[in-house]
Amino acid sequence: MIKDSKKKLSPITTTLHWLIAIVLISLIAVGIYMEENEVFFLYPIHKSIGMLLFSVILIRVVWRIKSGWPEPVSQYKKIEQIGARTIHWVLIIGTVMMPISGMLMSGAGGYGLSIFGLELLASNPDELNPGKVIPLSKSLAGLGHTLHELGGNIMIFAITLHIIGAFKHHFIDKDSTLRRMLGRR
Repeated sequence: MIKDSKKKLSPITTTLHWLIAIVLISLIAVGIYMEENEVFFLYPIHKSIGMLLFSVILIRVVWRIKSGWPEPVSQYKKIEQIGARTIHWVLIIGTVMMPISGMLMSGAGGYGLSIFGLELLASNPDELNPGKVIPLSKSLAGLGHTLHELGGNIMIFAITLHIIGAFKHHFIDKDSTLRRMLGRR
C-alpha cells in the first residue's frame, strides 16, 4: 500500500482530497444559488452529483481509517494541533453528513432519489394535486433539511478555516504542508 509520509502524500490521498473538495465546494455554491433563486431544474443534477460523490466520500473515509491521519510536516503549537485536528474531523464528518442529510430530506420528503434518471427510490406524487408530492415522513424530511442547511453553513466555515490554515502553512510557516497536499515534495 502506498503510504502518506511527512514529505509526500500518496496519490490516492491527494486525488480523493481534491476531487471531494472541488465537487463539494461546487455543490455547496450551487445549493445556495438554487435555494436563494428557486432554480428548480438544478435540483436533480445537484442530488445526482451529491449521491455519486457520497461513494467517493466513503472510499476516502475507509482510506483515512486504514492509513491514519497524515503526519504533520513539523512541530506546531498545541493549540494549532488541536485546531487542525478539530477542523479535519469536522470536514470528514461534514462530507459524510451532507449527502446523507440531502438524501434524507429528498427521500423522506416524497421527492424520491435518482441518479441522473436512474430511480433508487420512487417519488410519492400527490394524485389529487399534480406537481406536488406527499412526504413519506415530514419529521425525517425536516430533520434532513435542518441538518443539510446547518451542515452547509458549518462546512463553509470549516472549509474557510482549512484554506486559511493551508495558506498560513505556506506563507507564514513556509513549510511544505500545502506543497505536499498538491502532490509535490
